[in-house]
Amino acid sequence: MAPETPPSPAGVADRHRQLIEATRGYPAIRTAVVHPCDAPSLGGALAAWHQGLIEPLLVGPRTRIESTAEALGESLAGLTIVDTPHSHASAETAVALAAKDDARALMKGALHTDELMSAVLAHEAGLRTERQMSHIYALDVASYPRPLLITDGALHIQPDLAAKRDIIQNAIELAHALGLARPRVAILSAVETVNPRIPSTVEAAALCKMSQRGQISGGDLDGPLAIDNAVSVEAARTKGLTSDVAGQADILVAPDLEAANMIAKLLIHLADAQAAGLVMGARVPIMLTSRSDDIAARLASAALACLVVHHEATP
Repeated sequence: MAPETPPSPAGVADRHRQLIEATRGYPAIRTAVVHPCDAPSLGGALAAWHQGLIEPLLVGPRTRIESTAEALGESLAGLTIVDTPHSHASAETAVALAAKDDARALMKGALHTDELMSAVLAHEAGLRTERQMSHIYALDVASYPRPLLITDGALHIQPDLAAKRDIIQNAIELAHALGLARPRVAILSAVETVNPRIPSTVEAAALCKMSQRGQISGGDLDGPLAIDNAVSVEAARTKGLTSDVAGQADILVAPDLEAANMIAKLLIHLADAQAAGLVMGARVPIMLTSRSDDIAARLASAALACLVVHHEATP
């Protein structure tokens, strides 16, 4: 069992601290931590354990995990280590644990995203659903009055219309787990009018119609919207845009991976946004943090996964 849950640690932004506090009534989720063989990944997993967010299964080379824990001054007493020879085997073993319901979430450790996701996406792995998987950044931006979800900045390079439908639905379901009953979804482009020469504007209009026809559910969509019209009430008013979404979006859907990644990382590095990240659309949520992410980002991602698991279990 994890030690008695301490208060949320320093260094965590207020809204992410609220995320952690929102999990306090839930039991920790059993999580396969994939190849936690460096200080950031093992330290993040242990911090999430100490906070009562996850019950970690440490999947990787035992000697490397133990030596990393020793360097951190951490004890692994009471934790399970699933010994594997290398990172590829760590990914396959962790995915197999999740497919057998021995783990309810996955947490990326010291391996490349492609290596982990290749194991997750394998047809024989058993983690696929009817929906395509996608990554969602969850940002706490000090100058924005609500949590901001940005998608997809990690998996789909140039998503087609069918993929964007799933990307949006995954983000809506994460927003529901955060307590947003009807999230506002802005489908981004460079302009707010449909222009046949800009394919993303045409797709945005099609996605809004798909929402009206019930092909996307649980949120309010508007698009195309330029990013200023999505997040600034004043900009939307100046452009004469009137909708439930314009100026107050909860979810930003970028045209492609490059745009989503740039938006998120600009906010992280220039606006000091606190970030977390999840992959949705698989049978279990996947905490897909960057190898350079700090403890706060890993804790927030674990809190997101905990909320998703327990939200899905609620009748």
